[in-house]
Amino acid sequence: MEWNTRSAIVTGGAGGLGAATVRSLTAMGMQVVVFDRALDAGKELVATLGRGVAVGGDVNNDADVAAAIDAASALAPLAVVVNVAGGGAGGRTLSRDNIPLDMQVFRGVMELNAFGTFNVTRLCAARIATNEADEHGQRGVVVNTASIAGYEGQTGQIAYGAAKAAILGMSLPLARDLAPVGIRVCAIAPGTMGTPLMMSAPDALKDKLVENIVFPRRMGEPEEFGLLVESIVRNPYLNGENIRLDAALRFPPK
Repeated sequence: MEWNTRSAIVTGGAGGLGAATVRSLTAMGMQVVVFDRALDAGKELVATLGRGVAVGGDVNNDADVAAAIDAASALAPLAVVVNVAGGGAGGRTLSRDNIPLDMQVFRGVMELNAFGTFNVTRLCAARIATNEADEHGQRGVVVNTASIAGYEGQTGQIAYGAAKAAILGMSLPLARDLAPVGIRVCAIAPGTMGTPLMMSAPDALKDKLVENIVFPRRMGEPEEFGLLVESIVRNPYLNGENIRLDAALRFPPK
């Protein structure tokens, strides 16, 4: 596919991993919609890159997602969706005082990560399905963002781990569901990534975060996430796969 004649949507595109993805896709020649609740930050990124457009909104609001889809389609046929928007609140199933985790906390994390990822995917897929297929029969690509917490969630990550596990669990059924319309689906499960937020942490905490990383023993760089997104987009035989990006890190229990 001639990616430089296509557009993309990156949810959470104004943040660390999202912004790195926007830069990678823009370098491929794509027109990119930065879809983020932080509209001002999105506009700043677009202004820096000199192309694309920023759209503010919520991944669980159908009208907001439709606005992002229309904005992308106005630039070029929408062919790539990268779901990066997400986050989580910590909390044990039972606190040290034997208080159960508030269901609103669990529900909110699931909605932001799992529900939001699926909502954007289902709505964008309907638009991508109208594209003309390339020589491989593909019309587009969806890349979702999970976490290695979806494999080995730590103590206090019950909501976040469950939400990211749900995203990992979507990859194969989504790939199977969307195969008839030529849309590939993969997910990336990052480990400890050096986003601006993480790099602002105290040195002692950063040292603690990297001590179980095998090699290279450092946080991942957002640009490495963007590079993997680009590789998935470019490789037409990657589909239905969950790919760890963690330098062989396996989270310990705590």
